[in-house]
Amino acid sequence: MNTKSGSGFGAYVLRWLSSLDLVMLVSLALLIALGSIILFSASGENARMMNNHTIHLILATIVMLVATQLSSDLLKRWSFWIYIFGIIVLILVLIQGSMGKGAQRWLEIGALRFQPSEIMKLAVPMMVASYLSKKSLPPRFKEIFIATLLVAIPMLLIIKQPDLGTALLVGSAGFFVIYFAGLPWKWLGATVVALIIAAPLVFYFGMHDYQRQRVLTLLDPSADRLGSGYHIYQSTIAIGSGGFYGKGWLNGDQSRLDFLPERHTDFIFAVFGEEFGLLGNLILFTLYLFIIWRGLYLAMKGHDTFARLLGGSLSLTFFIYLLVNTGMVSGILPVVGVPLPLISYGGTSLVTLMAAFGLLMGLRKRKRGYD
Repeated sequence: MNTKSGSGFGAYVLRWLSSLDLVMLVSLALLIALGSIILFSASGENARMMNNHTIHLILATIVMLVATQLSSDLLKRWSFWIYIFGIIVLILVLIQGSMGKGAQRWLEIGALRFQPSEIMKLAVPMMVASYLSKKSLPPRFKEIFIATLLVAIPMLLIIKQPDLGTALLVGSAGFFVIYFAGLPWKWLGATVVALIIAAPLVFYFGMHDYQRQRVLTLLDPSADRLGSGYHIYQSTIAIGSGGFYGKGWLNGDQSRLDFLPERHTDFIFAVFGEEFGLLGNLILFTLYLFIIWRGLYLAMKGHDTFARLLGGSLSLTFFIYLLVNTGMVSGILPVVGVPLPLISYGGTSLVTLMAAFGLLMGLRKRKRGYD
């Protein structure tokens, strides 16, 4: 009796270990370790923040390990209900969400406080992948239109909060699914042209005043160095002052002397650039790009269309995180509030990203674990 039980448990452990990708795990561990080192500096050696970060990391790791056991068949069956749940909580945020920094983005249930828009970073690509995987590919106009609606609805609800950065990530996740499904180049080109034409209308009628100011600041950050251009001005000084080798860990003047705002969240890349310099930035980008490549490789190993569409979307959305955050901190893109993935402080974002990597590693087989 005990032998059978042990054998069953051993078989489960082996099956669980087989779902993990050692290359991805080691790469993520290196990035998270590097992130913890720079977060310690960016937080001003704040022990309480680092303790919270450790708790977030443990929770995120558990979520990732559980996610590796969720087969693509199970995800496909539940994608619709997860998507509907996400839409409902986004509506609840607009009705009774808690305010923070001028935005209504959080829900509080007892002691639990979370950001529902994070759910849609996974729910949207799952829903779109589930829908398109049931159709013949490449998709026809009707199917692309419906898939676009599935992406647009949560995006609009998130923009309403307002949270342009998260809306951008959710939209990117959905778009990549449509792209991988076989979006014709002529339609892609037409979409780009339509966005360019619509940009002035969005700027004047679809943006809040502070969002318009961020765009204007991008065009001329020196116009208001002590006001709207302060973040960009200080972050570019920090990155530039790092030189090639950097000033050394815990020796960044801009962050240590409190010149750099939001240095442990959205602008942590500026802290990294100042302390580790151009050489450190190159190493960091190499690690990020390797993780993205590995994610795309795992996506190609997906056993069906749903798995490949979802895996490809999750991998490239991670790239959008990197592109938007480093772009805005460097003064190339407007400030939209996107964290540096797996490095910026933030529990909800960390759990979401680790869950995504867990799903990536678990998409290769049809039936396993909680299926």
